[in-house]
Amino acid sequence: MFRNIFSAASAPVQQTSTVYQQLRFATKKTGGSSRNGRDSIGRRLGMKKQQNEYVIPGNIIVRQRGTKFHPGENVGIGKDHTLFAMQPGYVKVYTDSRIKKDRRYIAVALDKDDNAFPRSEFDKRVRGFFLVDTNRIASEQRQQWDEYKASCASTEQQN
Repeated sequence: MFRNIFSAASAPVQQTSTVYQQLRFATKKTGGSSRNGRDSIGRRLGMKKQQNEYVIPGNIIVRQRGTKFHPGENVGIGKDHTLFAMQPGYVKVYTDSRIKKDRRYIAVALDKDDNAFPRSEFDKRVRGFFLVDTNRIASEQRQQWDEYKASCASTEQQN
């Protein structure tokens, strides 16, 4: 496509020079750079074990940012506020209005039917020492020892 560009001379009727200029148009529209398209993956936060679910020591109960839930009885807290079980038992969620009105706590009860949360500070604490039956272990060791002595005596009689 061409255009005539006339230069205005001092004489209005007389044409002094003619300049032809070629204009070129774009065949593609210029695309703008996108500032979207970056996104990080989710952090997989939240409850990992629910109310009355059985946990073993080391099981993660809640992953959280900050302390939405606070550690109760038999529950530990990590440096990133992760709550984890310290004893085998059942997860219990409760609030304690004596400390703060709407603060939620997570505890691990050793019995499934134990709903006595929050406990009084003066109550005797239930601990998981009973989970290891020392009498049974001692009787098993005694039985193994007796079997060993009997096997040694039988080999001596054969020789």
